[in-house]
Amino acid sequence: MSSSPAPPISSDVGSAASSTQLAAGRLGTWDIIFFVVSAAAPLTVVVSGAATSFRLGGLGAPGAMVFSGIVLILFALGFTAMSKSVRNAGAFYAYVSRGLGKPFGLGASSVTVFAYIALVISFYGFIGFFAQFTFAELLGIDLPWGVWSLIAVAIVAFLGYRKIDVGAKVLAVLLTLEVGILLVLAIATIANGGPEPWSAAPFSLDNVFFAPTAGALFVVGFGAYLGFESTAIYAEEAKRPERTVPRATIIAVVFLAVFYGFTFWILTVAFGVDGILQLAASDSFETMVIDGTEQIAGAWASYVMKILIVTSFFACVLSFHNASTRYLFALGREGLLPRALGRTTARTQSPAVASLTLSVFSAIGVLIAIILGADPFLGLALWTYATGVQGLVFAQALAAIAVVWYFLRDRRGHSIFRVVIAPILGAIGLVVGFTLIVTNFEVVTGLEGPINQVLLLPTPILFIAGIIVGLVIKARRPEYYAGLTESVTVPVEALPEERS
Repeated sequence: MSSSPAPPISSDVGSAASSTQLAAGRLGTWDIIFFVVSAAAPLTVVVSGAATSFRLGGLGAPGAMVFSGIVLILFALGFTAMSKSVRNAGAFYAYVSRGLGKPFGLGASSVTVFAYIALVISFYGFIGFFAQFTFAELLGIDLPWGVWSLIAVAIVAFLGYRKIDVGAKVLAVLLTLEVGILLVLAIATIANGGPEPWSAAPFSLDNVFFAPTAGALFVVGFGAYLGFESTAIYAEEAKRPERTVPRATIIAVVFLAVFYGFTFWILTVAFGVDGILQLAASDSFETMVIDGTEQIAGAWASYVMKILIVTSFFACVLSFHNASTRYLFALGREGLLPRALGRTTARTQSPAVASLTLSVFSAIGVLIAIILGADPFLGLALWTYATGVQGLVFAQALAAIAVVWYFLRDRRGHSIFRVVIAPILGAIGLVVGFTLIVTNFEVVTGLEGPINQVLLLPTPILFIAGIIVGLVIKARRPEYYAGLTESVTVPVEALPEERS
């Protein structure tokens, strides 16, 4: 990490002349929602995650999705309450620093940046894999997977360099199409009635919490909401962030919880309670949603769904790219990473250097996989995805604990339920979720043996290393240490008592 002097603290967050500030007031509530929901990639969760969840966890998949969403809503209530006094593109870095102290914040930032970058690279692998066979089958365009991945890298690099609201408009279109095709499946299923009587068994406690394979259900469940916390990353660029960020976060998580629970349940209606389990246990389980869509809604719907799976992953990688670049920007602005990363363009005030840097790293990751002849799904996407998932859920759990500690000292006018009870329940749920992911890690990776332990190592190593760096900075450069997380200011009355 860089040892350059601390940056000056600006009181003019939205100054167009500043080269270290993002463009304020550019994103509305729905812009942020599109970023967050697109990052979750709802179509790919339903197409691939549902099949995996029913196969490995059983009938309780819909209930597990809803319960995971409830846990994250409880966490989000306290998390978003902090947005009134913590407004920084480094989100978890700033939140954990304020709640538990700056060394823990540096540890959280190390884990989060690594997790986000790992997820970005993984999604390029998924895009290459699905685009290769989708466009070969549907359009007769047969190109190697690496070509499709690199095309995606180039498009994301272009959009990441532009104004943030340009990317939001692209995501709005893609997300609307994703949700639309799944609603077509749902409406057709309800109209046809299904082969068996409708059942509420997928939401029963026995099938959700007390099934022998419940751990697998929640591995998929918590992974399905990845990126919801990124609303806080856009606080510097939001219109009226004290309202926009909390509203966008709650709407996004509630929407995902209802949407996932409903669409997973619709599959039990479409195929029947017994039928869904038989299909999930078959060799063709990966394509059961697409095949079912063709049978129920027609060949055209299946055709559209195959194309939208590719665009869903593209929307996902664009969302995570934007979130990752803002973490790199925030840490570069404070001198914790090279300061060049903390500069914005004069015209668009986008974190262009951080964005292009991430695109270069992504291209290098894809090129290495191509040179090594790695499989895009098993050799590039799954490993990096698994590592990113467990790292990000760890950071979420740590942030949840930080929120609880932050408000225990002073509720700052909020109700005890919003900033104490709900965050405690959310923190407990996230800690349990992280434990389930670690203890069922082979479900995420599809691998067996010591490789799973190796893929888990970056999280504790980076977390401990970040804490050590923070303590060293505190001892050797106290003035610089005191300025960390203060690159963006908020009104004095909103600032909490600083924790060392």
